[in-house]
Amino acid sequence: MSKKGKVFAAVFMSLLLLLAGCNNSNSSGSEGEKSATASAPAKTDNTELVVGLDDDPPQLDPHFSTAAVDRQVFHSIYDKLVDVDEELNFVPMLAEKWDISEDGKTYTFTLQKGVKFHDGTPFNAEAVKFNFERMMDPNAGSPRASELSSIEKIEVVDETTLKVVLSEPYSPFLAALSDRAGMMVSPKAVQEKGKDFANSPVGTGPFKFVSRVKQDKIEVEKNAEYWNGAPKFEKIVYRPYSDENVRLTNLTSGDVDIISKVPPKDVEKLKNDSNLTLSETSALGFQGLYLNHKSEPFNNKALRQALDLVIDREAIIKVALRDTGVQAAGAIPPGTWAYDDSIKPTKKDVEKAKKIMAEAGYPDGFEFTLQLSPKPVEEQISQMIQSMAAEAGIKVKLEIVEFGTMLDNMDNYKFDAVRLGWSGRTDPDGNIYALFHTDGSINYGYSNPKMDELLEQARVEVDQKERKKIYSEATELGQEEVPFIFIYHEKDYKAFKNNLQGYKHISDQMMRFHDVSFK
Repeated sequence: MSKKGKVFAAVFMSLLLLLAGCNNSNSSGSEGEKSATASAPAKTDNTELVVGLDDDPPQLDPHFSTAAVDRQVFHSIYDKLVDVDEELNFVPMLAEKWDISEDGKTYTFTLQKGVKFHDGTPFNAEAVKFNFERMMDPNAGSPRASELSSIEKIEVVDETTLKVVLSEPYSPFLAALSDRAGMMVSPKAVQEKGKDFANSPVGTGPFKFVSRVKQDKIEVEKNAEYWNGAPKFEKIVYRPYSDENVRLTNLTSGDVDIISKVPPKDVEKLKNDSNLTLSETSALGFQGLYLNHKSEPFNNKALRQALDLVIDREAIIKVALRDTGVQAAGAIPPGTWAYDDSIKPTKKDVEKAKKIMAEAGYPDGFEFTLQLSPKPVEEQISQMIQSMAAEAGIKVKLEIVEFGTMLDNMDNYKFDAVRLGWSGRTDPDGNIYALFHTDGSINYGYSNPKMDELLEQARVEVDQKERKKIYSEATELGQEEVPFIFIYHEKDYKAFKNNLQGYKHISDQMMRFHDVSFK
């Protein structure tokens, strides 16, 4: 078969799988969700914003969160020390300003005055110190610990001044503080609630937590005394719709005002919907396959390389994603300063994959289980990978797992491979260190001293050009070692009603509602 014929056959096969995936999805709505075909009257209460999420947030404590969907709610309940604007510049939030010493090791933060947590306790330098020490506690197991590991000393200068001394320069520090490591929780609430804090969170944000019914809704209400001016809505209701068809139906029927993710198959349709606005921006993360390096088969580099070689990224993007993504060569997405366009994505090469497996003692291939979320696009991508792997004799068993269970399985190494991505960070360190370094928060057993050395070097290097060179070398080493199988970088789409105004779409994909209102 000619090359052109092979591409056509692959796309045709994938279209058949797409139809199968869509048929499955129509009956997969979870309890409490409306039917994809049901009609409902549009809501008329403009004091309340209803947000459709792509999943149910596993928990609401930012210092222990590992899910991107958690962060969508965090941005209403919590403030951070630093935020980013639409150009990804760092801008003040709870830290009114900051000074960095010439040696890059001392950060002096001047905090906003008169800020209170939702429980009425003051936000001050002591509270920031408590938050940092909570995340850095080695017995606590916070995923944020590695982001703050360079902190050597925290000094409360006065009520609104905090000095942080690092053991060595750490270029991604402000970027870390613009995400969950910079989110401030109430010390009093943490001490009183203990582990239950994750179910009844207290921050300083524009909205206060009210209640939660798992798999149904999370409600927050207006913080009328918000330090940066009260928000426009009296209440926000977050509703999880893991079924993308149900999520979209609730938006188009009028029951939901904005959704966090638009299914790729519906992007073109929404562009032509006169009642809705479709917003698009590039995203900072990556999508692919997490591999368990602590057990067979993926503790074997040759088998990781073989699986990487059988994946046709172009076909997945064209068929499953409807061209709403770009092929990935590594953890750093196009359009960001550390991206190196000379490093190309791995091309499908079944014969090379077979040769590598044979040389490694696996002439007949191998088998593994791929866990995935119960979503049509995830099923579609996974079925395509299953079919592509079979061409080289690799047998893939698909296992659909609820999202929270999937994260638990990953934490406990109860998986071979998982179809999942990473939402991305403003500094490349937040993508690549977390994934490739031995101590990275999303590293599942991969360890290479040379990789560790490169990533540690990139953290202390202050010259951006030099940092980019280091990240390029790490990306190339990653292509050889295959700690993770990169497939694509997604574009982020938000869809909302036309009467919503003030929404700013930032590449970190997080929705912020303080400045949003109805017309």
